[in-house]
Formats: sequence, structure tokens, C-alpha cells
Amino acid sequence: MHVFCAVLLVAILARPLLVDALSVPVLQTAATVFVAVCVQALPFLVLGVLLSGAIAAFVSPAALRRLLPSRPAAAVPVAGAAGLVLPGCECASVPVARRLMGQGVPDAAALTFLLAAPAINPVVLVATAVAFPGEPRMVLARAVGSLATACVTGWLWQRFGKAEWIVRRAVPPASDGGRWAVLAETARHDLVSAGGFLVVGAAAAAALSVLVPPAWTESLAGQLVLAVLVMALLAVVLALCSEADAFVAASFTMLPLLPRLVFLVVGPAVDVKLIALQSGTFGRAFAARFAPLTFAVAVLCAVGSGLVLL
Repeated sequence: MHVFCAVLLVAILARPLLVDALSVPVLQTAATVFVAVCVQALPFLVLGVLLSGAIAAFVSPAALRRLLPSRPAAAVPVAGAAGLVLPGCECASVPVARRLMGQGVPDAAALTFLLAAPAINPVVLVATAVAFPGEPRMVLARAVGSLATACVTGWLWQRFGKAEWIVRRAVPPASDGGRWAVLAETARHDLVSAGGFLVVGAAAAAALSVLVPPAWTESLAGQLVLAVLVMALLAVVLALCSEADAFVAASFTMLPLLPRLVFLVVGPAVDVKLIALQSGTFGRAFAARFAPLTFAVAVLCAVGSGLVLL
């Protein structure tokens, strides 16, 4: 908050200089892209963090545990489907998964829910539909690719993962400040965290729209494999909130739909902030194995979904 106030103060004091700078056509274009991405994404971001806070306050991990089958292989797809009705942001899904593990849920099922909840919930899918008007296939392809990523990763972890790779830290007790206090604090924390990444993502989209030569983007658009890899890596680096990433992806109009779909499927599954959170929550040994696995599965599932549905 202090940083935001300082930036706002500098902007007010430097207003005459900013007015002159924004008269340059290139900067006008960049400013238009930046504002458009932020304005379109912000309502969905706010709605998403409110729903995430409500889930944290009113739905306990024990309730989800009771819905899961006892067999790990069967619990994986059920945990993935639960992400459709129990939305949560990427940051919130990590401690929820930890609580599920602490209550006896199979590791594979908890990790499946961790991947599915931020990727296929209704807020994310509606935001994708708004960001890609006239392209309902994009919404379906994202849902299928993300659910497949969660389930395939869960099954692979159930088959090859080892319990000793996960550090079993004690789960902190729930807040005694009341459910509404939990909702408000969770929503505030998620909004501040995700809002910062939204600004970074919008700034990156604006910069790329004016700094990258058209010849480069045309060349990238003509090399589908390279475009897929570039967008997958960009999703990892930008670390956008899943409620807002569709608007950033939609701004890359120079690229085909498939690389942009890969951006949308990879982002909620693995990025730099998630790797840091998972490392701190489950240990470095876990993150060193889970992040590359998730990245590879997400890229393959996104490409498969895109080739079939787009």
C-alpha cells in the first residue's frame, strides 16, 4: 500500500510530463492496451477473490474430504470436478491442499484440487468468454485442457510420487475472528497479491504490443511450436491470477488461438509465485519435482485440447 501511494504521489507531481509523454502515438497505444486489460479484468478479479474468501470462510476442507472416494485413483477426478464448484485462487489453493492432506485426503487428490480449483471455476470460464467474444470454443478448450492437466498430474503423482517428497508441516489453527473476518482477510490478501500481478501482466502486454517488431510476431505466429513454448514460458514468468489472465492472452492478437490457450492452461498450473508457495509449503524436494511435471502435462494437455476443439 505504501508503494502504491508513493507511485500515485509521483504520478500527480509529474502530471505535466506524463501528459506530454502520452502525446507520443506509441505510448498512447501502450497506455490504451494497459488500461483496457486492467479495466476488463478487475471486476472478475474482485469477484474471484470474494468467492475465494467465501469458500475459505464457509467451506471447510473436512467437507470436501467427505465427498471424496476412499480409493486415490477414483478420488482424483472427483477432486478435479470439485474445482468447478469450489473456486479458489492459486495462492489460496496451496494451503487448502495442505489442510486436505493433513485430514487424510490422498496426496494425489489434494494436488488435483490444487490445480483444478483456480483453473476451471465459473468465474474464470466467464472471464474467458468475455475476453474472447465469439470464440466459445476457447472456453471449452480451456476447461477441458485445465481439467485434464489436473487429473493427469494427479494420476501420475498417485502412481509415481513418494510421500517422503512432501514435507508435512503443522497446519496453523483456523482464525477465531469469525467467518466474516476470515472472508474479509482472505479477499483482501488475495486482491492485493493478485492485483499486483495483474498490473505487471497488463504492463507486459502493453510493452510487447509496441516494442516487439511486427516482423518478429509474424514470424512467431508462423512457427506454431515456438509460439507454444514462448507463451508457456511467458505464463510461468508473468504469474497472473487466473481470473485476469484471459484478458492478457486476448491482447496477443497477432498469435493464433492455440498458443494463447497454452498460456491460459499453463498459467494457473505452474508459475513463479506458485513454485515459491509450494516450495515453502511442501518443501523444495516437492517443488523441484512437481513444477516440471505440471508444466509438461499442462503444455501437452493444452495442445491436445486445442488441436481437437479449436
